[in-house]
Amino acid sequence: MHKFYRDKLKELDERIEVYKIEFDEPIQLAEASVSLILNYLKEVKLYVLEKGFDKEEDEIYFFKKLKPDILSKLIYYNAIFKIESKKPHGSYKLIKKYLSNEQIRLKKYFDNNLEFYKYCRTNSTYMDQKYFVRGKHDIKLSLDTYFFESDHNFSTSHDYKVAKILANDLIQVYLEDRLSHLQKRSKPINHSNLNWTASKTALIELIYALHSQGVFENGNVKHIAKYFEIVFNIELGDFYHTFMEIKSRKINRTKFIDTLKLSLVRKIEEYEK
Repeated sequence: MHKFYRDKLKELDERIEVYKIEFDEPIQLAEASVSLILNYLKEVKLYVLEKGFDKEEDEIYFFKKLKPDILSKLIYYNAIFKIESKKPHGSYKLIKKYLSNEQIRLKKYFDNNLEFYKYCRTNSTYMDQKYFVRGKHDIKLSLDTYFFESDHNFSTSHDYKVAKILANDLIQVYLEDRLSHLQKRSKPINHSNLNWTASKTALIELIYALHSQGVFENGNVKHIAKYFEIVFNIELGDFYHTFMEIKSRKINRTKFIDTLKLSLVRKIEEYEK
């Protein structure tokens, strides 16, 4: 049982690492990862339901340690998808407030489940039979609503809560990283005297065009956008969301690129006169 699970977890981690290279944007990565993890979780569930457990200690170990490893990844990437897809456009202060509020949500969950946090982090075992054996739930033990909606053949009263704690730790690191990156971007950029005078959307259209042509060696969209921000003294914000808006245009998706071509043709014709 444990070997099957660990092989699956290793395979899942390897595939997610490939996704991290393949997808530049957190929304894309999160969406693909959630779909992938659901498939792996389904395989593990079928295996558990078919094979069962030889003894109660194995069941406790699975629901306390093994299942939460995969489930926490699902909770994490689902949370990242929600955070990024709902993130507002706007100033540094607006986005900082939004991310800080997400941190407050994590803190509230921590405060509301402090005793269970202590139980997990001190490697306590005295409640394991109630927490991590199926069919032994106790409503007095501060159960998440999720438990009542879950398949009790593949859930105990607290395996989700363990996964939630693991995921929240990862989400906290993610939010801290995003806030740090946001703070760096908020600092005045004076690396160049060139200022971009067209719209941000126009520059993002140009960046994606250059990236799609492969004109920069070893450059993904994020790196290219950051470089253009520095060179042209501009903050592009959520450029992936802007690209999605460009993609959704019904007419003339490459409006700025087309304008560039016409302007260049006119300039060439002027020199030929």
